[in-house]
Amino acid sequence: MAKFKIIISDPDSGTSKTVELEETHAVPLIGRRLGEILDGAIVGLSGHKIQITGGSDKDGFPMKPSVHGGVRRRIILGGGVGFNPKDKGERRRKTVRGNVITDEIVQINMKILERPKPAKETKKKKEKEETFKKEAKTKT
Repeated sequence: MAKFKIIISDPDSGTSKTVELEETHAVPLIGRRLGEILDGAIVGLSGHKIQITGGSDKDGFPMKPSVHGGVRRRIILGGGVGFNPKDKGERRRKTVRGNVITDEIVQINMKILERPKPAKETKKKKEKEETFKKEAKTKT
């Protein structure tokens, strides 16, 4: 059965959080692609919207958004995910993983896109509405 280590990054604060999902909790992620936006309840962040940004498989090969499917491929890279060239214009054939999450993926990287609206704002709105209603009653 699948077991994932999920790293959730928060771009606003610059922090990250690690969550481990096993068995039935990991099933909703299988078959998802890089770039998909999910509900945060899958990883325990209800009300949040999260995006899959990357990952790596059991042998450490990174997921590449431009490689379709959930398979390993040896492709020629000139930079970016999976290869950092030493010289200008250098290209090399490197092994990378496709953009679909499978059972062989171990680590999944995600980032928070949206947060739930804070409860403080809704309380303030309710208080304003109540005071407005009270003022309206006293005027009449």
